Amino acid sequence: MVQKHMKSTSAPANTAPPDKHNESAGLSGENIKVPDLVAGSGTLDRLVDTAKDYARQATADNTNAAYKADWAHYDHWCKRRGTDPIPPQSELIGLYIANCASPDNGSPALSVSTIERRLSGLAWHYQQRGFSLDRKNRHIATVLAGIKRKHARPPQQKEAVLAQDILAMIATLDYGLRDLRDRTILLLGYAGGLRRSEIVCLDIARDDTDDGNGWMSIEDEGLILTFRGKTGWREVEIGRGSNEQSCPVHALEQYLHYSKIDFGPLFQRITRDDRKATGDRLSDKHVARLIKRTVRDAGIRSDLPEKERLALFSGHSLRAGLATSANVDERHIQKQLGHASVDMTRRYQRRRDRFRVNLTKAAGL
Repeated sequence: MVQKHMKSTSAPANTAPPDKHNESAGLSGENIKVPDLVAGSGTLDRLVDTAKDYARQATADNTNAAYKADWAHYDHWCKRRGTDPIPPQSELIGLYIANCASPDNGSPALSVSTIERRLSGLAWHYQQRGFSLDRKNRHIATVLAGIKRKHARPPQQKEAVLAQDILAMIATLDYGLRDLRDRTILLLGYAGGLRRSEIVCLDIARDDTDDGNGWMSIEDEGLILTFRGKTGWREVEIGRGSNEQSCPVHALEQYLHYSKIDFGPLFQRITRDDRKATGDRLSDKHVARLIKRTVRDAGIRSDLPEKERLALFSGHSLRAGLATSANVDERHIQKQLGHASVDMTRRYQRRRDRFRVNLTKAAGL
């Protein structure tokens, strides 16, 4: 059994651990308060609430949910072995990630990328609790290096939705209000190379809602989408297509005309009778389900069993489809996808010309 009072190699000196039984202790911003030496007041209390709101928005909701699950898993793992997760103990975390890679209870082993994400989640939670987790500590770093050396595999990429695929997918949709919305989602997601979270975060106009992270602007020549992303604000330009049936801007205009949406979230839930929008924002899970459903209905990759072929497609299939299908300079694709490097863009290109530059011939062979 792991010793409960193992010496910590990561906790700062003279730091009293917070209440580990308080579920909100590790949430971003929950530890913000008026300093002990400052007299409280109504104004300061309101500022505390404001600061907490800003702190909670420091990381995306999906990231917060993932980090919360990471901490819950590690907390449960520690308690099953008679120890506590606080303060951080590098030796213990090294044992934890080793167990994640080689479980002793028959559960599936975690991938290297998931284990690295778990470490990021733990480091984030310790930081919120006033501790520091040194991932370069030898008890963690050497174990992780060994896991990578033994278990690392090439990333499993989702299938790209290509031009003929997206046309077949939108052809499965009718012209009711719900299908007009879904057709617009598919075409905008494909033409813009958008993440599913970016699709559903859009508002009609700036500052329409508190939970929106972007807005749209329809111009004569196309559409401009403005997003607040991981690295700041960015704009995505989507030009008008050559055919109204496949033009994402035309699809958007039709959807807005018949839905009569002029405020709030762009993509909203539709009433059961398919007559009007409810005002409620769609979940990003709707985009993933929509892609799988239309892939199935269009018969894409019908050479495979249904369960296997549907597993090949996800929200990222739209981004990969644009990167693969657009026959333009890589720099334009890189800008559209919001990538910091062209190497990341190339990871999305499923069928690129790898031998456009032939160094063998250039070297005289």
